[in-house]
Amino acid sequence: MNKLVVVDDHTLLSQAISGLVGSFENFDVLYTCKNGQELLDQLVFKDKQPDIVLMDVNMPIMDGIETTTHLKELYPDIKVLALSVEEDERTILKMLRAGARGYLLKDTEKTVLENALKELVTQGYYHTNTVTRLLVKSLDDEHTLTLKEREIEFIKHACTEMTYNEIADRMFLSPKTVQGYRDSVFSKLNLKNRTGLVIYAIKNGLFKP
Repeated sequence: MNKLVVVDDHTLLSQAISGLVGSFENFDVLYTCKNGQELLDQLVFKDKQPDIVLMDVNMPIMDGIETTTHLKELYPDIKVLALSVEEDERTILKMLRAGARGYLLKDTEKTVLENALKELVTQGYYHTNTVTRLLVKSLDDEHTLTLKEREIEFIKHACTEMTYNEIADRMFLSPKTVQGYRDSVFSKLNLKNRTGLVIYAIKNGLFKP
């Protein structure tokens, strides 16, 4: 059973969401909170620590972005799924960079929410097409001057089970050239190994496991 907490300053809405999630198979809502500080106060108790937090973004005292940042640092095993009315691109990206594993709007369908929670459990992340496009656009904006098109292509191949020699064959390049791409990408993104590259690619919407 996956334990879940709903954090939202609107009491009726949080109760409705709790009832909805409680009807999903293998999901159980432990409790609800009105803001991030209230959640952090509860998490000091081991039996109050959930697997997943459904997090609103705009809340008094401590909002979703600040709370998610604290969770990432203090409770990294807790997965945060943002559930908000905020559609602003900057807000979505801020929430994801704070550590949220996905972002849904509150007018989403029941089946979408259930699917998102299941993917969060099985894959660790849930990104809608809209969020993925935002992440890729953000990646492009940040690394346009550093990551080349062929390096991005290499990153996508590196997320598969192919060896570097197989990647070289797929890209019609020599193994030495591919090793050069690898070293360049690791240096530009400040990564040390292929595992880190895969995590980076998933987080930035370049690869979906």
